[in-house]
Amino acid sequence: MNSNMNSNRKKDLAAKVAERANVSIPDSEKVISALWDTIIDEIAAGNKVQILGFGIFEQRVRKGKTMKNPRNPDEMIVVPEAKIPVFRAGKKFKDIVNSK
Repeated sequence: MNSNMNSNRKKDLAAKVAERANVSIPDSEKVISALWDTIIDEIAAGNKVQILGFGIFEQRVRKGKTMKNPRNPDEMIVVPEAKIPVFRAGKKFKDIVNSK
């Protein structure tokens, strides 16, 4: 990816994908949105999404716990169990990042 690109913007990502795939930017934005929505739906349903060479998206459960209230250390609060999305980069992805 070009270091001049603001990677935090969906439009910039869509423009790069459109250029590489030789499609229009609006078509690229639709595909990116559909991909993200599909991954989110699958993870929310408790499924794992594995893209070989890229990585694995999955859901994990963070156990609930009781801890001191940071605002009032004399008081204890209960932090409930929560489902969290997790991404683990694949070997090819890690190798490319480490080679640059």
